Amino acid sequence: MSLQMQSYGIQSMLKEGHKHLSGLDEAVLKNIDACKQLSTITRTSLGPNGMMKMVINHLDKLFVTNDAATIVNELEVQHPAAKILVLAGKAQQEEIGDGANLTVSFAGELLQNAEELIRMGLHPSEIIIGYTKAINKTIELLEELIEEGSEKMDVKNKDEVISRMRSAVASKQFGQEDFLCPLIADACIQVCPKNPANFNVDNVRVAKLLGGGLHNSTIVRGMVLKSDAVGSIKRMEKAKVAVFVGGVDTSATETKGTVLIHSAEQLENYAKSEEAKVEELIKAVAESGAKVIVSGAAVGEMALHFCERYKLMVIKISSKFELRRFCRTTGAVGLLKLGQPNPDDLGYVDSISVEEIGGARVTVVRNEEGGNSVTTVVLRGSTDSILDDLERAIDDGVNTYKAMCRDSRIVPGAAATEIELARRLKELSFKETGLDQYAIAKFAESFEMIPKTLSENAGLNAMEIISSLYAEHANGNTKVGIDLEEGVCKDSSAMNIWDLHVTKFFALKYAADAACTVLRVDQIIMSKPAGGPRRDQPAGMDED
Repeated sequence: MSLQMQSYGIQSMLKEGHKHLSGLDEAVLKNIDACKQLSTITRTSLGPNGMMKMVINHLDKLFVTNDAATIVNELEVQHPAAKILVLAGKAQQEEIGDGANLTVSFAGELLQNAEELIRMGLHPSEIIIGYTKAINKTIELLEELIEEGSEKMDVKNKDEVISRMRSAVASKQFGQEDFLCPLIADACIQVCPKNPANFNVDNVRVAKLLGGGLHNSTIVRGMVLKSDAVGSIKRMEKAKVAVFVGGVDTSATETKGTVLIHSAEQLENYAKSEEAKVEELIKAVAESGAKVIVSGAAVGEMALHFCERYKLMVIKISSKFELRRFCRTTGAVGLLKLGQPNPDDLGYVDSISVEEIGGARVTVVRNEEGGNSVTTVVLRGSTDSILDDLERAIDDGVNTYKAMCRDSRIVPGAAATEIELARRLKELSFKETGLDQYAIAKFAESFEMIPKTLSENAGLNAMEIISSLYAEHANGNTKVGIDLEEGVCKDSSAMNIWDLHVTKFFALKYAADAACTVLRVDQIIMSKPAGGPRRDQPAGMDED
């Protein structure tokens, strides 16, 4: 007979080595605590004066950034409840491409306030009911704060685009937005299709080249390839382009064969016939009118020799994503085998040339008149991390452009919207009867986190600013926000700081959903981790 104690309760049901946490103290408050830690990390990066974070990921790659989406992605968050917040941030990044910080920080703030309510004795489900009422009301109030006349917008009008983009870019690169916004707006307007709703973010590329400064950055209508041309011809104007995906080389046959050679003449003829074959292929391409050959794989020595003889420029693009984009820019069709292309399969470029930018040789493909469906922003900066951060700012700007193509309505920025929402929700909570009025009041209070964080990050006195904002808004000045440079409250329409309505709408919605999901959990049951060696993560895709 075994002398072991018979386990009882949930222990007897589950395998040994599991963990089981239940009840308010163990599950709910621990979950809330993990989420608070995550939002504390992102919160100090909120807004234009947000602090940078230095994140070194599991592959030893260094990120120096204040972009919450990047920070949250690169931190390998282990705690399951905090992961819910990470997913909310990712959803916001996928949907709008900006406002991930607002989502994570606001959800953390909601949970922190929920913790106070739980300690007061409210049940989590009462808090959830209150929060759900509050977020529905918030969405209604947000509609009322929309600037009149902003729903009609010409997406090709540079000034209108810049006014909506400024706050998104300034939150990543404060002080550079006056230079970056016109750059991004130009790039977006150039590739905007006839129906702006079909705008594709992938059509605005970023080429990062070390050296110089931000003011050296330019826009190229077309593509910038970070490689030199193969061969000696470095420049072509108004040329037709043939794209061969499989490489430009003597093709090995599918079947294996043995060639028996008896004499020296036969050997000579064999080499000559191979040579003649390659020449024939290259000549066919040259006769089709193509002056530029783009290869997706290796370019053989002999093939290159004949390309030079027929004055063909040869470029090699090894990334298949880049090759697809090249085809989109030039309107060419990628051919699998080397041979004479049909006239319809050829693309066209205005000019294609090898230029030297800051010590790096790049091939610039320009397509000014044709349907230039790709535009490249050439970024210059002193270090890789600065360039990466600039790229994120541009990414946010382009995503904001896409969002405004779908819905161009705007609300006052600089925390004016948040204070107004907080004020109106507070008034609403006094009218509620029942316990959820406390939850609604706390939801309203959570909005104060945004002006508080903005002013704290800028080194201002948060209490003073919030109270003066409330005073202004109580007098009916609903557009008054914080001027971070002077540290005073000003009308956000005078400062020209606007936020997109969609960004706010989704950020608050995702944050409230994530907070309610975390509050709904009352037990955590973890089985014993599987044994055996740790599996490596699958290798990621390449940069494109």
